[in-house]
Amino acid sequence: MANPFRDMSVFLQGLVAVAIAVVLVLLGVYLPLSPVAQERDAFDKASQDRSRLTAEVQQLQVYKQRYGELRQQMDALSKQLDTLKTIVPEEKETDEFIRLIEGAASASHVEIRRLTAQAIVPREFHYEMPFEVQADGPYFNLMDFFGRLGRLSRIINVGDLEFDEPDKAKGTKYALRPGTTVSAIFTATTFFTKPADAGAPTPGKAPVKK
Repeated sequence: MANPFRDMSVFLQGLVAVAIAVVLVLLGVYLPLSPVAQERDAFDKASQDRSRLTAEVQQLQVYKQRYGELRQQMDALSKQLDTLKTIVPEEKETDEFIRLIEGAASASHVEIRRLTAQAIVPREFHYEMPFEVQADGPYFNLMDFFGRLGRLSRIINVGDLEFDEPDKAKGTKYALRPGTTVSAIFTATTFFTKPADAGAPTPGKAPVKK
């Protein structure tokens, strides 16, 4: 039986061989179950996964930057909260309040004669803790004392201020410092926020530490 391939010229045999090779390659590439097609599909899937992961990483980079900004804001708010707790503490901290009053008076060379606790006044978001205070000294020393109260870390409001001559001031009589020209009676009010144990106490005289 004649073999047509052998009857062809060498050139035609080469073309047929090339055509067969091309067909085999195409079958290997595009045939669904061929190893080349499986590798190509795996490569395409890996490329898609990489693109998806790259997009997710970019999104997470935005969240990471946002997290840093939120962390800075939280730290700033935490510092503000600590400052506010100093200005208006959660607890009454009566001893600390008396210490602040006495410290300002000592720095201004003013004598604190009495601190009388008044009833605590509840407000919507805080409580007022007033004290009636009697102090005496030179007039400008008392003005300096009130200025120092306004610069303290804790808010202390001064109201109902009355001046009188030292020897006419109400209360217990006592020896006056040289240079004392005026006696002042006023209400010093501070604040706290914690509702626990915030019931109005029985007004009484708070001890003044010497």
